[in-house]
Amino acid sequence: MTATTQARERPALTWRLVDRTPAELPVVADGERIGPEWAWGGATGRSVRVCIVDSGVERDHPLVGPVDGSWAVVKTAAGGLEVVESEAGDACGHGTACAGIVRRTAPDCGLHSVRVLGEHFSGTGDMLLAGLRWAVGQGFEVINMSLSTTRVRFVEELRALTDEAYFRGSVIVASAHNTPVESFPWRFASVISVGSHHEEADPEMYLYNPLPPVEFFAPGQNVQVAWLGGRTIRSTGNSFATRSSPGCARASCPNTRG
Repeated sequence: MTATTQARERPALTWRLVDRTPAELPVVADGERIGPEWAWGGATGRSVRVCIVDSGVERDHPLVGPVDGSWAVVKTAAGGLEVVESEAGDACGHGTACAGIVRRTAPDCGLHSVRVLGEHFSGTGDMLLAGLRWAVGQGFEVINMSLSTTRVRFVEELRALTDEAYFRGSVIVASAHNTPVESFPWRFASVISVGSHHEEADPEMYLYNPLPPVEFFAPGQNVQVAWLGGRTIRSTGNSFATRSSPGCARASCPNTRG
């Protein structure tokens, strides 16, 4: 992992690292270089439960494998929202893509899914809150959120939920918005925020940015991802840089090693 600071002649790193190379970024860390092997050392995610809060996950996709539990946020007859077990799978492919990336990097983790998005990536802030609230209550070690909301009326409740997760020992990893706009929950200090870089030649390159707003950069450009119907596609976006999430899964407890 490479520590970076703002280059004097260029603006600070922001939402995506797509206009420069790592060679342009001065390294300020002293001591031993920290890389994937140093950080993870053969860990596989064993005993770590990862919850994908997204559009659902297609079960038994070749790149996803078993899904230990699937739930969905649905409307009740009274007009409220509740989380129920669901066999509906993925509504649009996005959650399956994220799950495949998690599985690739943490093959022995337990995968869980709560669907808060519908077809065409549709959803509401209330559904996002309901799904996240449920996931935090379940105590998952890692909660992956490759989605966000720009609606400020949800900010305080989202902040309270992410703080609760932090103090309960759950790591929330959230992708930054693909465009430089304020959205949440990735902007909160209790959440690990992730953006994408475009160094396709090194799929194991992870960059740490000590300057806000985005903390980490990981591969997210032209990434091969799992998709509906057992297929794969190539896609681009900060959503697919949240492979930092399985990184957390692999290293978050001693049982992940070996």
